[in-house]
Amino acid sequence: MNILDYITQVSKQLEESDSFYGHGTDNSRDEAAYLVCGTLGISHDHDLRTLNHNLDEEELRTLEVKVEQRIKDKIPTAYLVGEAWFAGLNFSVDKRVLIPRSPLAELIKNRFSPLIKTDPKRVLDLCAGSGCLGVAIAKYFKDSVVDLSDNDDNCIELAKYNVEKHNLSGRITCIQSDLFKNITDRYDLIVSNPPYVSDKEYETLPAEYLHEPRAALVCNESGLGIPTRILQEAKNYLVKGGILILEVGQSEKNLQERFSHVPFLWLDFENGGGGVLAVTAEQLAEYCNDLN
Repeated sequence: MNILDYITQVSKQLEESDSFYGHGTDNSRDEAAYLVCGTLGISHDHDLRTLNHNLDEEELRTLEVKVEQRIKDKIPTAYLVGEAWFAGLNFSVDKRVLIPRSPLAELIKNRFSPLIKTDPKRVLDLCAGSGCLGVAIAKYFKDSVVDLSDNDDNCIELAKYNVEKHNLSGRITCIQSDLFKNITDRYDLIVSNPPYVSDKEYETLPAEYLHEPRAALVCNESGLGIPTRILQEAKNYLVKGGILILEVGQSEKNLQERFSHVPFLWLDFENGGGGVLAVTAEQLAEYCNDLN
C-alpha cells in the first residue's frame, strides 16, 4: 500500500474511534502522519506527496501493532514513536516524562518578548522532565547557561540524553533536586512547568493522559501545592530584575483566588493555551507575606 493511502486509512480509523488529540496534533490526519512517519523514520517536514513509498509487509505489520496500541490502548503517539517536537526541536520521550506540549514554546520562539529586554545569561528550568524547556532556551539563546532540575532521577536521565542529543553538554547542567533544595545559584530567568493538576481534574482527563507519569501531573492542595512552593521560594534564586515564568494550566483560577493581592501577569498566546504567569523577583519579595 502507498504510504499516503495508508495514512488516509489510519486517519479514518482514528476519526471513527474516541481517540483524543492533545500531544502534538489536533486532528486525525496529522496524528496519522505523526504515527506512520515517526514509526518509519521519515522526517516530519517531508512532503509526502513527493514520497513514492509503498509499504512492505514488515512495515505494515509494525504499523498495525502501533495503530492498535494508539486506538485501542490509547497510548499517545509520542510514546509509540519515541519522539516529540517542541519549539521546532525534536526530543526523545518515553513514559518516564510528560510529552512536551507547553504553550511556553511560543514564548521561547519569540525570545520571551516583551517580557525580557536582554538575553538571560543564566536560566533555570525547574521540574524539567524531558528537558525540553531548558534545551529550547539554550538553542534560542546561544550565550545562555542553563540548569535543568527535576526531583525524579528517571527524568534527569532522559533530560541528559536530550541535552547530549542537541550537543549542549557544555552549556547545560542537569541537577537532581526537590524544587530548590539542591539549587545554589541565582538566575536571570526561571521557567517551570510543574505538576498542577488536581485529583478531581485528573479523574476527568482523556485516557491518553493516564499513560503519562501521574506524579508529573497531579499535585496536592487542588493543584496548587508545588506552584505555591515555587512562588514562595523563587525570589531567593533570582537576580535583581530576574523573572519567574510559571505554568499552572487549569489551576489558574484557583491560584488567582488564593493570591488575589499578588499582581501576576497572565500571558496570552497566539497559538492557544493559557494558565501561564510571569512575576518579577521584586514582586515576589514585595508580596512574600501574601504568598504564605
